[in-house]
Amino acid sequence: MNKILNKERKDFTKKDIIKIIKSKGIRAINFRYVAGDGRLKTLNLPACDMKYVDRILSCGERVDGSSLFKSIDTSSSDLYVIPRYSTVFENPFSSVPSIDIICNFFTKDGNPFDLAYDYTLLKAEKKFKEMTGYEIMTFGELEYYVISSKNDLYPMSAQKGYHESYPFNKWEMLRVEAMDLISGVGGKVKYAHSEVGFIRTEDKEMSQNEIEFLPSSPLDSAYQLLVSKWILHSLGLKYGVIITFAPKISVGHAGSGLHIHSCITKNGKNVMIKDSSLSAEAKKLIAGFLTVSKSATAFGNTLPTSYLRLVPHQEAPVRVCWGYRNRSALIRVPLGWTIDKNMSDQINPSSGPKTSYPHSQTVEFRAGDGSANIPLYIACLVCGALNGFEMKDYQNFTDRHFLDKNLFHQEHKSIRDKFESLPSSCYESSLELIKSREIYERHKIFSPVLIDSFVKKLQSYNDKNLSERLYGKEEEIKRIVEEYLYC
Repeated sequence: MNKILNKERKDFTKKDIIKIIKSKGIRAINFRYVAGDGRLKTLNLPACDMKYVDRILSCGERVDGSSLFKSIDTSSSDLYVIPRYSTVFENPFSSVPSIDIICNFFTKDGNPFDLAYDYTLLKAEKKFKEMTGYEIMTFGELEYYVISSKNDLYPMSAQKGYHESYPFNKWEMLRVEAMDLISGVGGKVKYAHSEVGFIRTEDKEMSQNEIEFLPSSPLDSAYQLLVSKWILHSLGLKYGVIITFAPKISVGHAGSGLHIHSCITKNGKNVMIKDSSLSAEAKKLIAGFLTVSKSATAFGNTLPTSYLRLVPHQEAPVRVCWGYRNRSALIRVPLGWTIDKNMSDQINPSSGPKTSYPHSQTVEFRAGDGSANIPLYIACLVCGALNGFEMKDYQNFTDRHFLDKNLFHQEHKSIRDKFESLPSSCYESSLELIKSREIYERHKIFSPVLIDSFVKKLQSYNDKNLSERLYGKEEEIKRIVEEYLYC
């Protein structure tokens, strides 16, 4: 589409959408929007009458809000869905030439619907820029399992699937197809690979994979993740396999996380590094994430099975701390190409004058999983970042939470006990959200009604002490895993 219009997506207009429809012979338009369950919903519209097309692109359509959001009363339930032109993409699965456009919700008065998750994220994004003068960029690592029939050829060992190649990772081609489709609909993919998890049972095998993205605005990165999950589920149906983002599908094996990377920029330039060290802006970002770490689970770890993943001695971190390149820390500072050395010239013929690329330092928040309510999960992290920028003692706060040891090793138990733990259930997560709600509501970013609804939902699972209750009960664990397999 960019080739047809020769302009960036953020600049797309109604005329551009109509040009796409005419040049590609589009016959259907699919409105998509994020409903109360956090998933994309769809409204199909014909594209044969251009007067009608012009109308729906201008005015949107009316939907039953009470069927999309539990908090809306059926007596006054109508909402408008208005298309956001920058999100348009050509549907890669439809037998009828179609375009899809993500829509935003508006009320009967023509105002943005305050309980909409993506509007909450947009408010967080705008407030951060307004109050700090900086922009925050985010992107996700989308982990998932492919569950297929058992194949005795080219077996892999459990927990040994990291970056494995085809044919040992049998679904590499599905992953590559997903990467291609996601890129084709506007997703900014960084790379894709197999992950550590591999599970083999009497009749099934389950291989873990990951697709990672490039930095975008928080709202755009959320939309990319939502569309990517839809594409992967659709490919699962196409190939007759289950694609699951479930936090945990087998005890003792790696669960699927949704790590979120963030960086602070100014006028498009990454400002995370100063004089070869983390900048003040980066430290404020880390401090802010630390302040919301426990309550962020309310949006990033939303199912009882989330807390079968967040347990000691597994791949997922459970202590509130940060460190450099340390995967046992909740917040990790990964390599960011900050060295002043040309590694390419050391193994290749010199390519002439050194090509200078700016560093791409990020901070990675590692608690979330595939059950995350993606817009609200990212929104709560942006609120945390804003809180960090408002802290006067951010430097001392980050120093107190610094980790330079591997907490997965038992010999570091005394160090591990210095740091607070993440919640161990949805119930505990709801209590942390109540404690921290002022951070989210302070600048009118999160609606109090929205916070209350998540507290109620989390407490409805009645999962207090669930891990202890399920210990050693394989059949009960299997039942609860199957219940939440599709998140």
